[in-house]
Amino acid sequence: MVQLTLDLVAKSVAHKNRNEGNLGQYLRKITHLNLADKNIDAIGDFSLCKNLRVLYLYDNQISQIQNLDFASNITHLYFQNNCISCIENLSSLKNLEKLYLGGNCITVVEGLDKIEKIRELHIESQNLPPGEKLLFDPKTLISLAKSLSVLNISSNNIDELEELSVLENLSYLTAVDNKLQHMKNPLMGKKLKKWKDNS
Repeated sequence: MVQLTLDLVAKSVAHKNRNEGNLGQYLRKITHLNLADKNIDAIGDFSLCKNLRVLYLYDNQISQIQNLDFASNITHLYFQNNCISCIENLSSLKNLEKLYLGGNCITVVEGLDKIEKIRELHIESQNLPPGEKLLFDPKTLISLAKSLSVLNISSNNIDELEELSVLENLSYLTAVDNKLQHMKNPLMGKKLKKWKDNS
């Protein structure tokens, strides 16, 4: 398999001048990096890319989010269709606005309580153990309450939405292909109406 390192980044970026000094300067300046579908299974050190804003790592074999502490400028992170089972090591990404984690193995939405700017969370279609549903850590939900406006939780065996009522600025919720039957809680009905009115 393949580890994400500066070597891999250097090979993947189109850079005419391959002399080492210029390449280093170039890597420090890049803002978008597309390493989708490269058989990457681990994130190593590529901390020279300090100005990174958007990182595409979907369709790989990554099992752990790590080594992104340097990337405080990242606003968009694409991790769909990997092997991630835990949302972790993202607390230094203070500018993260959009997080794409669909098609992984996550059972609990957690580890986002230090990120205050996140506006979109896409966590649809997790590969859950039989009979399990996607769960939400209350601490994380409270921390997302003011910033989160888009949430995709489709295809996760979810049977109720009551705990999401703390998300006061949610304007777009996608929850298709779950196990929702009816909304018993009248407070939740009002919240759903508010979300609908905001959209």
